[in-house]
Amino acid sequence: MEREGARCSAGGRGKAGVVCEKHAVRSRLSARFVQPACSHPYCAFPLNKRELCVWSPAGQPLRLLGHQHSVSALSFGNKTEPLLVCSASRERVIVWNLAECARKEQEGITPQGIIIGTLLGIVLYVRFSPDDQQVAVCAENRIYVLSAKNEAILAELNGHLAPVTAAEFCTWRRNVLISVSEDRSFKVWDYSTGLLIYQSGVLTAFPLLSLLIDEENKQIITGCGDGQLRIFSLITDHNYRCVARIDLKKEQEKFCNKIWKSGKESGERQSNSKLCKTDSVRPEGPVETSLSVLLIEHCDYSECFCNEENIPYTLNTSYFWIGTSTGLLIINLTTFELEAFLCYKDYSGLSIQFAASCALTKKTVNGKVLCLITSMFEDVIAVLEVNLPALMRSQHSGIFIRASEKSLSVIARCSLLPESPLCKGLNKNKKESSRKTLGVKSTVKDQPLVFHYKIKSSGYTAAPRMTMFSPNTNLKKNYISKQKTSVECTRKEYPLESFPPINREREISVTCKPTPIFCIQYSGDGEQLACGLVDKTILIFNANLTKTCNVFSGHDGAVNSVGWSHDKKRLVSASEDRTVRVWSVCKNEPALILGNGMFRKAIRFVQFYFMDTFILLCCGAEFHLLSFHVDTTKDDLKQYKQRIFCKLIQKFPMASTMEITSLSAVNDFYSYIVLTAGSNRALEVFDLNEGRSKAVIPEVHTRSVHQICQNKGSAFSTQQPEAYNLFVTTAVGDGIKLWDLRTLRCERRFEGHSSRCYPCGIAVSPCGRFIASGSEDKCAYIYEMHSSTFLHKLGGHRECVVNVGFSPSSPQLTTATLGGKLQLFLP
Repeated sequence: MEREGARCSAGGRGKAGVVCEKHAVRSRLSARFVQPACSHPYCAFPLNKRELCVWSPAGQPLRLLGHQHSVSALSFGNKTEPLLVCSASRERVIVWNLAECARKEQEGITPQGIIIGTLLGIVLYVRFSPDDQQVAVCAENRIYVLSAKNEAILAELNGHLAPVTAAEFCTWRRNVLISVSEDRSFKVWDYSTGLLIYQSGVLTAFPLLSLLIDEENKQIITGCGDGQLRIFSLITDHNYRCVARIDLKKEQEKFCNKIWKSGKESGERQSNSKLCKTDSVRPEGPVETSLSVLLIEHCDYSECFCNEENIPYTLNTSYFWIGTSTGLLIINLTTFELEAFLCYKDYSGLSIQFAASCALTKKTVNGKVLCLITSMFEDVIAVLEVNLPALMRSQHSGIFIRASEKSLSVIARCSLLPESPLCKGLNKNKKESSRKTLGVKSTVKDQPLVFHYKIKSSGYTAAPRMTMFSPNTNLKKNYISKQKTSVECTRKEYPLESFPPINREREISVTCKPTPIFCIQYSGDGEQLACGLVDKTILIFNANLTKTCNVFSGHDGAVNSVGWSHDKKRLVSASEDRTVRVWSVCKNEPALILGNGMFRKAIRFVQFYFMDTFILLCCGAEFHLLSFHVDTTKDDLKQYKQRIFCKLIQKFPMASTMEITSLSAVNDFYSYIVLTAGSNRALEVFDLNEGRSKAVIPEVHTRSVHQICQNKGSAFSTQQPEAYNLFVTTAVGDGIKLWDLRTLRCERRFEGHSSRCYPCGIAVSPCGRFIASGSEDKCAYIYEMHSSTFLHKLGGHRECVVNVGFSPSSPQLTTATLGGKLQLFLP
């Protein structure tokens, strides 16, 4: 059987135009476990036992004869001039020059290749070196490095305990080769000397089947028979540590749910919309029982979507094709998440629905790639043409259009709306403060004024004094402005080019006995650090942790949250006792107490908002916007009565959740955006200028978000404002994710530390370059914003590190532990 010509899939649940079967052929020899090869516009596969077929859509297939046994592995060279292809069987390995072979065939001469190896054994995999000068041949449990020009064995690497399934040359490290095997481990070799540089332990219960080296991120990606991807760092001082592990089945199920929900919502709002419906990916139980990773290949994603308006992509991001037995997947290596997938069985026009082997072209032409697959159950080989932009549009159009409609920004872009809750709160504040500061109405009735001319000493003969005291108000405006600016200039700017704080400077115990620290927060000038403890107290330390500045007590439960005001004069705290207290920094008594049955549940988070105009707090499944006014000066007519009030402006419920687990908003400048995360694993964005929810990001993490963190540093005047649209989230056992508010997309995922079970705190440095996190393994980790793995591991802690905090004015980091220890780190 041999079919030629394009044949687009139709019917079933597939979308026409996404995949097209260009060529299909039935081989006389089973090609189920053969390594095929693709290099645009050529596809190479074995045909009729000893025959090698090189197919191209532009002309007739080129058939090459030279093997006496079945061809088991094929690979194209990396250079286009000349384009080489290597074919291997159990008795010989041959390198072919395709241009020369095509010319000889036109002249009627039988093409001949160069035999570079003989009688090496059953070959499962071959690969050219980056310069096409050597060929790595995986024969049973050995690896041979052969010369590509003549028959010469340059190196023989022996050490695997089972057949070697793949081997790759490291492009930036000379003479380094990496291999994976069915013995479930990978090894790093120096093939010039034949020495083993590194060998991993047993990684999984299933054999490792595929391997790819990511030159840009200095990482290797391994795929195994149970659908697991493991990513290891090849940076010198990282010791080949595992950066991340991706479960393809779980990612595919999560992707199906997200796309189906998005399509359902889009269909409800736009019944007549031309958007592609996503019924094809509606979850219907388990995705597949088996998802063997047959291939890992680079995806030319950015070239396809740089001009696409509705399909955004992230710069400096690596995307990869994953070829499995059931279809093709696209993985974002910075977020470790699925971007799109193509399932063979969804396209009824395809000859193969379950693949045994797979090959893909690295580069795209007009957004299309060639895919060569062999059948699992039949002796059929098919060449597919996949339209990458069409695949993305069919699955993402609804999500991307919704995201583009948001146009969200942390920095306020417009003035307050008249009906805005923030505007209402400001008006109430002005009315209350003006009414109370004008004084109290007098209870003495007005009496007529009587003048007695005879008594001169009474003063009645003189005109009455209307003003008893008049202060000097003849001050120039520029003097006032100078006063204000001089106060603002005392605030230090964070050095944007500083080194990360990794050297431990000091360690202190906050109390005499071990007391867990629930929260820490630096003041805006970085001069003081507030700590909320489980023993119901709040401690204030100086920035160097050498002095306790103040102690606040009064809560009847553990202190869950503390927050500084923008002017550094007040502190707000929330506790398990269902109360919120506003403290004056210079006094030990609370200036304002909110509670007494006002809240039904414990308050998990509280902070000042909108430049100290409001208080935000989350309680249960909703957060409250409170307007408050605290004036501790005494009234002249009513002594000892303070002008204090607090009013609820509005409650904002979070959709489909039982409890808000984290809340974040900026207070250092005017911003309308409030971020909330709930127990339903979703993140919701509220615009308080409009007074409503603007966006929902479902399935932010595999578990409930423990903390949301934004860049609230003092470098706003010198830093690019775009950096403030980035925020990070963390969840128990699911690492850290970096999000862009403008696109509502995850930009990067940070992994690499050994233990991520305990809900640990996170912090972003004011310069926007570093992220710090605590961990259950008694360490803190510092990440660089453009790296997927941690830069430094801060040890020396005796208990779990549950909180971290960057100083907003200097490059220093403070960590807090469950045992009540604070540690200070400097560059």
